[in-house]
Amino acid sequence: MRLLKLVPDDTNIPFLKWRVPFFVVSILLIAASWALVFTQGLNYGVDFAGGQEIRATFTESETAPVAELREAVGALGYGDPLVQRFGEPNQVSIRVRLPDEVTGDKEAADRIADQITGTLQSEFSDFQLDGRDTVSGKVSGEFRQSAVYALLAAMLAVAIYIWVRFEWQFGVGALFALFHDVSLTLGMFALFQLEFSLQIIAAILAIIGYSLNDTIVVYDRIRENLKKYRKMALPELLDLSVNETLARTVMTSLTLLVALVPLLFFGPASLFGLVAAITLGLFVGTYSSVYMAAPLLLWLGVDSDSFIPQESVADRQEKVARGER
Repeated sequence: MRLLKLVPDDTNIPFLKWRVPFFVVSILLIAASWALVFTQGLNYGVDFAGGQEIRATFTESETAPVAELREAVGALGYGDPLVQRFGEPNQVSIRVRLPDEVTGDKEAADRIADQITGTLQSEFSDFQLDGRDTVSGKVSGEFRQSAVYALLAAMLAVAIYIWVRFEWQFGVGALFALFHDVSLTLGMFALFQLEFSLQIIAAILAIIGYSLNDTIVVYDRIRENLKKYRKMALPELLDLSVNETLARTVMTSLTLLVALVPLLFFGPASLFGLVAAITLGLFVGTYSSVYMAAPLLLWLGVDSDSFIPQESVADRQEKVARGER
């Protein structure tokens, strides 16, 4: 039985032929994404904006009624609550964002917590309050700062790793591709005002990991081909390298989509932002490896001698001593 091949062995798509228009489109998308972030802002969740957290146990149930809780708390008018199982299956954590006018007002925050607790106790007979906390604006600001540092550290570490493993041009190309992926993800959250929480930071870090993996595979093949085809024009060599890794890229992306699409359409609402971010990152990460990371090597001066060891003065003296030219 013949194996199914999603990408034929003789595939020869001229990706680099359209590198300039695609690069221009990418730059425009990056600019539009940051414009949305700065004008519309991100819809911060409780983690980043501050809010009220209530922990509870449903003493007579095996599992907590998450959907019913989300509906009951949402009807109070404090936005979409974040309801998650916490610890045992019958324990939950309920987090709501506080209105701007009561931010920093502990008494007002306590009244809101009392209202939510009273409503849940009246609607669910086995509701048992385990505790409640207020996430202050200062703490949420520290969360935002730590999240930004985590993203910057991850991107910088990636650039240094690729610089050491390959050449500095490859590090710059990978860093720009990651900046492209993160920018478009932030732009999507600013455009649709999806809740931006610590979950999304985890999703962005996953996108960085996936994009990096795809970029390194392409870069590794480019390095091999630079040593193998010394006289081939660089645009043709880049096309060859991308086409040779295309089958692996397509298979990896489809495998991930098989898991992501059902979660996106049928998964719990609390995971929608996380799955949407990773799904977008899957496409932009693959795209950036081809149309951002690869063409930049051409413009940064990589050539056929980039990975050929340079002869040192000692090597030349040794050749002269042996009578070699």
